Amino acid sequence: MLFLTKTIISAIVIAFASWLAGKKPVLSGFIIALPLTSMLAIFFSYWQYKDMTKTSQFAESIFVAVPLSLTFFVPFLLNKWLKMDFATTYALAVGCLALAYFLHQVIFKCSFFR
Repeated sequence: MLFLTKTIISAIVIAFASWLAGKKPVLSGFIIALPLTSMLAIFFSYWQYKDMTKTSQFAESIFVAVPLSLTFFVPFLLNKWLKMDFATTYALAVGCLALAYFLHQVIFKCSFFR
């Protein structure tokens, strides 16, 4: 039941933002840029496990990952000049995200977050 509740709340937030993107894309972009998913996930994680140490580690991981995840948008920004089709741009964006994930892993293996 808890998983279903979390799924429904998360789905409503995503569905609302994608619906709003068709009407007010700038506002929708701002809403999506808010850490709504992180806020929900941190709350649900603590609520379910009641472990502040793990919750703090979770938040630290998110803190490091947020700037790295922005690499996803780089191919879309460069597309103004490169004029790639959507599939190529999206594939490059996912590739950038994969590289960012590996960098995230390196940061956590070699840093004070341990």
